[in-house]
Amino acid sequence: MTTQFPRIERLKAKMSAKDESKVGTVKSEEDKATQTSPPNSTKFTNFSATASQWEIYDFYQEEIKRRDQSSLQSIKEEEFEDSLIKIYDIAHLAGLARYMEGKVFHRAYADILYDFKHFEDASDEFRGEKGTLLPLWKFEYDKAKSLSVTALCWDQKHNDLFAVGLGSHEFTQQGGGMLVLYTLRNPNYPEFIFNTVSGIMCVDVHEDLSHLVAVGLYDGCVAVYNLRKKSDEPFWNSRANPGRHKGAVTQVKWQKDDLDSNHNFISVSADGRLVSWTLVKHELVFTDMIKLPVPDTIPENLKDVFSTVGTNLDFHKQKDNFLVGTEYGKIHKGSKFYNKFAETYDAHFMTVTCVKWNPFHPDVFISCGWDWMVKIWDQTMKSPMFTFELEIGAAVTDVAWAPYSSTVFAAVTTEGKVHVFDLNINKYEALCQQKVVSKKTKLLHIEFNPVHPIIIVGDDRGHVTSLKLSPNLRKKPKDKKGQELPMSPEVEKAKLEQLLSLLR
Repeated sequence: MTTQFPRIERLKAKMSAKDESKVGTVKSEEDKATQTSPPNSTKFTNFSATASQWEIYDFYQEEIKRRDQSSLQSIKEEEFEDSLIKIYDIAHLAGLARYMEGKVFHRAYADILYDFKHFEDASDEFRGEKGTLLPLWKFEYDKAKSLSVTALCWDQKHNDLFAVGLGSHEFTQQGGGMLVLYTLRNPNYPEFIFNTVSGIMCVDVHEDLSHLVAVGLYDGCVAVYNLRKKSDEPFWNSRANPGRHKGAVTQVKWQKDDLDSNHNFISVSADGRLVSWTLVKHELVFTDMIKLPVPDTIPENLKDVFSTVGTNLDFHKQKDNFLVGTEYGKIHKGSKFYNKFAETYDAHFMTVTCVKWNPFHPDVFISCGWDWMVKIWDQTMKSPMFTFELEIGAAVTDVAWAPYSSTVFAAVTTEGKVHVFDLNINKYEALCQQKVVSKKTKLLHIEFNPVHPIIIVGDDRGHVTSLKLSPNLRKKPKDKKGQELPMSPEVEKAKLEQLLSLLR
């Protein structure tokens, strides 16, 4: 039978012939094999085991649990990384917001900033020896309007930052208090705000470690805030401490570190006790130093239960001596190493509101009281060297030495006036008497800035006002040729010593 496709058949025949011709030319592949050396039988042992269904089930459960934990751990790591990114973003935004706030402040208060840095009152040339105070910024916090400024303290390391204690001296107006810190770069809002269960009576910023701020409260507690910690509560607190004061703490003062390098401070209170507090880890360790003597007018059978109210406290910069003012107008001088007072001064007829050592002369201190008086003392003498009656009927609530001159000091009164003296220019009256607050507002505290020629004053409405001293209030001493002498502690000490030698 013939095919219907002769052409295809011929092609198949040709292809098969070609394939048969190639068979003889293809080389046959050789088989290759490799054999390893047998293992040493002494290193291995035979092992056999039986796996039940329960063992297999337990193994699978453990494996599933392990995989779940690993996946959960990876999820937590991712969440943690996301949270870090968010925190970084918030911190970054906070920094940008602070920067923008500073720029807005500079634009809004450009005139005041210029006055603060450059303005000098040219009219002082026509006032003779008199001077003036130029108002700058007013610091106020809305939630503190019902409180009084009970303490002011500059940060010695950051000279544009200061702490304000807010509370009340009145027994019938007691409640919560506040610790706020302002900076001259932003008077609109505090840099730090801490609320307290009791009113703050005193504040002290550590001279070297400015992030440590000690406060004394009306309820007898002392506390230390750490500005580096993101917490509204104090890092150290004496609330549950057996050494807690039984009256309002009227003054706290930081001291040099002890032999174990522990930070410590000393407090005085209305209970008449001076107590040393040492910061040990998260605890305050107290040591009773001395108790203020009871006045002689108190009967003998009541002296053990009666307390002399300590109103203020100040320590000597070079020596271990300290001064304590009392409610009865006396000032006691003591030493940190003795439990007995070395000297007592009959300083004022009423409560001593402030007592401070002169920063240049080791024997001179100043005091003021409710009897309208400011007095300057030589500790070697029982009577004052200078006495100034500021305003009849107006209590002198605070006084402060200037950091640039041994003879310049300023005081504030309940009439709202600031009085600035320079004994080297006028030994009898103030160079400036200026009312800086509205009527019926009492000034309670005053402090000089450690660097800039400004002062801050606090009133009974929770406000702090900054004021710049005119050139006549900060004159430098001159030699016989009329040239200004360079400022130095020796020059300032000699200037005050010359004044005192005329009165001894």
